[in-house]
Amino acid sequence: MEFFRRETHVDFIGRRRIPIAISVLLLIGTMFVLFTRGLNFGLDFTGGTLIELSYQEPVEVASVRKELADAGMADTVVQHFGTSSDVMVRIPVRKGTDSATLSDEVVSILRIGVGEKLVQSRPGKAQQCSSRKSSELKDCQVQVRRVEFVGPQVGEELTEQGGLALLYTLIAILIYVMFRFEWRFAVGAIVAIAHDVLLTFGFFSLMQLEFSLSVLAAMLAVLGYSLNDTIVVFDRIRENFRRMRKGSNIEVMNAAINQTLSRTIITSATTMITVLALFFFGGEIIRGFSIALIVGIFVGTYSSIYIATPAVLAMGVSRDDLMPVKKEGSGDELP
Repeated sequence: MEFFRRETHVDFIGRRRIPIAISVLLLIGTMFVLFTRGLNFGLDFTGGTLIELSYQEPVEVASVRKELADAGMADTVVQHFGTSSDVMVRIPVRKGTDSATLSDEVVSILRIGVGEKLVQSRPGKAQQCSSRKSSELKDCQVQVRRVEFVGPQVGEELTEQGGLALLYTLIAILIYVMFRFEWRFAVGAIVAIAHDVLLTFGFFSLMQLEFSLSVLAAMLAVLGYSLNDTIVVFDRIRENFRRMRKGSNIEVMNAAINQTLSRTIITSATTMITVLALFFFGGEIIRGFSIALIVGIFVGTYSSIYIATPAVLAMGVSRDDLMPVKKEGSGDELP
């Protein structure tokens, strides 16, 4: 713990050019990937049918996916939720087929698969579960828990509203930082946040991970996390400008980053531990949410040092911009 009590003296701002160059290259790659591959939107945005199924015994997702693919449903998304006996099947919109028909077809296919596995041990039961009328049997091994249909129109509205949510958040952050500090700091904060969001989008596009409403919620959380870290550094920069009267802009900003570095490391590490627990033990249903937070925490910590502060420096902020305004006719400063 002695390391976290010491004040470091790393020349972050003096060595800013290489990290900035790396960020620029990553952003160019992100834009290329987004335009060529796009995001893998989930049913929340594209529309489709969601079916929740319950098995009496644990089941492998890979075997369920193979059974559906062999039956001509290779475009379905299968994942566990809750327990290893609960399965969620997502099917894209299919013209001319309603959700009830799709759910019956999926259940029939999976019950046939269950029946084939029961042939040797329970042949009578296998024949029943392979029948299309098996939906009437309460003791059959595959039971439907929920069927939900999301129309394409709803998906389009969610896409639009999600984009507006990100836009309004950025505008609110810009206004807040502008009044809290100075307009150059507001621009620096927006540049850093845009950097974090774009890189997270790029990661999801490159890996073709499903982009759902939970991932969008994680993006908004990343905005808040990145802003919080940036505001801490900005606040220390403002204090140092008032205390370090003989220091240059680079010296003042370097001191601020080093003074808050231990706090940044501890906060990021403890948050990352929590998010990693969600990733490893939270199940498939929140996997995308936790991945977005992991990427966002990493780039958010990095951007508060190498993106936000250098951006403010590049716009020429000076000590005079942050000094308290003096009352007219007196030597006292406003608090």
